[in-house]
Amino acid sequence: MTTPPDWSKEEKAVQAVQMAFDLSNDIQRAFRVSAALQDMSTSDMVRKVLQLPYQKNRARPRLTITLKDEDFELLAEKYGLDPLDRTTIRQRVSEDLRAFAGSYLTES
Repeated sequence: MTTPPDWSKEEKAVQAVQMAFDLSNDIQRAFRVSAALQDMSTSDMVRKVLQLPYQKNRARPRLTITLKDEDFELLAEKYGLDPLDRTTIRQRVSEDLRAFAGSYLTES
C-alpha cells in the first residue's frame, strides 16, 4: 500500500497571500540593487527589511522572462533558426545574456 503524498507545503502555499506595493522607482531600485549585492531575491530582501524569515541563499538563482510566440519568431529570425526550435533559441539567448554580463562586469 502506498502512502498518500505530503501536501502540507502546497496547503501552506495556497494559504499565502501575495502583496504588491506601488513604490517609487528609486525605492524599488534600492531594493533590487541591495538584494543583488547580497545575492538575494528582491522578495527576500523585503522580508529581511521587515524582519521576517527569508532564504539566506537563493535555491535556484535564475533570470526569468516570459516569451510569446511572436518573441520566439523574432528571436528565431535574429539567430537564423526555426521558431519551433525553442531549445536552441534558449541556448542562444543564454549566450547573449552571458555576453552582456561579461561585458558589463568588465566595463564596471
